[in-house]
Amino acid sequence: MKHGVVVVEICDSNLINVLDIESIIESEYPDAAVLKNDCLSFCGLCALKPYALVNNSRIFAKTPEEALDKIRTKIEEELAIYAD
Repeated sequence: MKHGVVVVEICDSNLINVLDIESIIESEYPDAAVLKNDCLSFCGLCALKPYALVNNSRIFAKTPEEALDKIRTKIEEELAIYAD
């Protein structure tokens, strides 16, 4: 099986940080890396909704838990590209 790399980027100031996204994602998906940044330059979105970038695709939701579910779905989609 080929291994793909999925990068999940999270802003330090974002609402999604009420969850330990880094530990959750990296334990569930060994082919995913979570990068925390000072700023991802989406200040309007950052102040309003929990969000992350998954391989440069914006994922956002009303709650951190919903955002995490959407991040998982996007990771699965990205990893499927690399499946045999």
